[in-house]
Amino acid sequence: MDQKRLVLIASTIASFLTPFMGSSVNLALPSIEREFEIDAIFLAWITTAFLLSTAMFLVPMGRLADIKGRKSFFVFGLLVFALSSLLCSLSFSGSSLVFFRFMQGIGSAMIASTGVAMLTSAYPPQERGKVLGINTSAVYVGLSLGPILGGFITQNFGWRILFLFPIFLALPAIFIILKVRQEWAEAKGEKFDLAGSLMYSTSLFMLIYGFSHLPETPGFLLVFAGVLALLAFAFLETRTENPVLNVRMFRKNVVFGMSNLAALLNYSATFAVAFLMSLYLQYVKKLSPQNSGLVLLAQPVIMALFSPISGSLSDRIEPRIVASIGMAITALALFFFSMLTEKTPLEYILGNLILIGFGFGLFSSPNTNAVMSSVDRKFYGIASATLATMRVIGQALSMGIVTLIFALLIGKSRIPEVIPDLIVAVKLSFMISAVLCVIGVFASLARGNVRKN
Repeated sequence: MDQKRLVLIASTIASFLTPFMGSSVNLALPSIEREFEIDAIFLAWITTAFLLSTAMFLVPMGRLADIKGRKSFFVFGLLVFALSSLLCSLSFSGSSLVFFRFMQGIGSAMIASTGVAMLTSAYPPQERGKVLGINTSAVYVGLSLGPILGGFITQNFGWRILFLFPIFLALPAIFIILKVRQEWAEAKGEKFDLAGSLMYSTSLFMLIYGFSHLPETPGFLLVFAGVLALLAFAFLETRTENPVLNVRMFRKNVVFGMSNLAALLNYSATFAVAFLMSLYLQYVKKLSPQNSGLVLLAQPVIMALFSPISGSLSDRIEPRIVASIGMAITALALFFFSMLTEKTPLEYILGNLILIGFGFGLFSSPNTNAVMSSVDRKFYGIASATLATMRVIGQALSMGIVTLIFALLIGKSRIPEVIPDLIVAVKLSFMISAVLCVIGVFASLARGNVRKN
């Protein structure tokens, strides 16, 4: 088989894995809450721990992969993801599950920082939008099957079986990519910035962990320390010969900088949708995990359908136009969700999920194409990792906003005891998300035109 196609198949399987786990685990959260008897804030950490570790390690892993070889890191990342999934299924407490999810995030970081970079290296610019669209579509297929299989498996076999599923996909992906003869290491021979990597990971840990503990005093202190550490990191990286993250790319490359900012804002606004709606449908609407999954299916199916189309469009039409329209549609849908009540009909929810899916489908592939086409080949790995980091930090911030709102309105109570407060928390979360998405529209428009490399 053609070497390029092998890369596409392996990276597409890997791109399916992490969103599948994310969307399916959301359906299992009420079952996990009942088994381990954990409160609403701790429940959110089952999602946040995964996002936190992924964000911490994405850029360092992307840089190491550029130096040592992307294919090797891709394979090792799949192995770590499979092993940690097995450990998640064997969890004996809420704390152990959070720890194993943190491990799973490390494997995810290695996969995400190499998969798109290998694709971009393997395919010429004129084919790039198409294959990135296919790859992005796999993400949304994972999001689509997650609610269906997640709800079905949780309801009929228990949530532990859910974590065994990724193992059966990771192993075939490893087998396929090992057939590829080429290794990509365009930065081979350059030094790895260990000090910068440690500072980067530590600052993100303080920022995201602290944000999830607001409004308590330690939370404010950690967020403040995290911001200072990130500023110090950015300052030092401009004076390092081989930085782990070339911050000059943000300053000198407007398309790269604004496209990443748009991604950060978009994921900050949208990631918590599945988490919030899973709780709303199961606790407020009293739907089973399986039926909740069927409702949530509407959004990712539309994403999967429109991502390849919007990716191909971005090969012919300026990416910022397509992406900005998509983001504006998403903002409108998020605003509509801020009007949810206990009596909101399912038809309204389904229609709005379809609208969000359409908007997100228009945004993601063109935005990825804009980022990857704005840098030289030797920076593909770090560009891919940076974009993935913006996505994961955005997702973590999205969960952080929800956790903060839960802390203020629900506190340490278990969700079944405070359903009216849950509804208020869900509505407020969607209103804040809509505002973030509107700001993202302006960032998307401000990037300018893309000159493809």
